[in-house]
Amino acid sequence: MARKNSTTLVNERIIIAGFGGQGIMLMGKILAQSAMKAGFNVTWMPKYGAEVRGGTAHCMVRIASRRIASPLVVKPTSIVVLNKPSLIKFEPVVVPGGVIVVNASLIDEKVSRKDVRTYYVPCSDIARELGDTKGANMVALGALISAWEWIDIETAKDAIKDILPPYRHKYIPLNQQALDEGAQAVRTA
Repeated sequence: MARKNSTTLVNERIIIAGFGGQGIMLMGKILAQSAMKAGFNVTWMPKYGAEVRGGTAHCMVRIASRRIASPLVVKPTSIVVLNKPSLIKFEPVVVPGGVIVVNASLIDEKVSRKDVRTYYVPCSDIARELGDTKGANMVALGALISAWEWIDIETAKDAIKDILPPYRHKYIPLNQQALDEGAQAVRTA
């Protein structure tokens, strides 16, 4: 099952942000692949800061039922922030009614807005419990997908196989488990 409701009109504009090395771009690619597998039109565009590892990084993903005119995301409907500077930068631009997923393991600040749905997920802590802190990005992705409910988590788990290169396939089960844990964190929030 790809879409929860095939009549759902989707026009999501997502920004995924954090420090370089947190798997921001990989997360965006897996999200884009998941949406394509679910039958949506998709664009993905990376943006790096001054440094690749340790500097700021974010990517923009657009997912729509109809054609997408531009890959740019100026007014996101959803953001995923894995570090505090990203929350400070992107919280103000989320549209009212949007979704914010916060890595509560690294961000102690609360979202100040009341007009968005916010999910505080201890992504890094959950990933550490699974055995690898690098999985925090997949925990966050699972949380985002669960918050939307129009891409099935199984579709995302399948997309990991398409995106990871063969020499990283040994990490597929861990990443799939991280997706499940992130989705569960939102379902029980």
